Amino acid sequence: MASDWKDALSALRDSGTLPDGGSSANDGQDSDKSSGFKKSPLHVVVERKGRGGKTATIIEGFDGPDNELEELARILKQKLGAGGSARGGEILIQGNRKDDVKEILKSLGYKTKG
Repeated sequence: MASDWKDALSALRDSGTLPDGGSSANDGQDSDKSSGFKKSPLHVVVERKGRGGKTATIIEGFDGPDNELEELARILKQKLGAGGSARGGEILIQGNRKDDVKEILKSLGYKTKG
């Protein structure tokens, strides 16, 4: 009996009455999910603690996949002409570049705080 509903669902799908799972309606939802991390604001802070007296700009709160984090870090470092790294959901940019980072992030469609 447990498979009766599966058989009925297959029959509906085969008859063309039920839309296929890979329709364009799902494609729109998937694109919303991939850009969902742009909705949460990124916190931009300047720190000197634990860095040997050197100043660093930290971008926190990134909720996307690691490859997107690495790509964003690469873009920021390239546009700023500065060194840095990305790990653990944070991007570190060398120097006090808070205003520049916020401007670049806004141009890329991210919301910022801090």
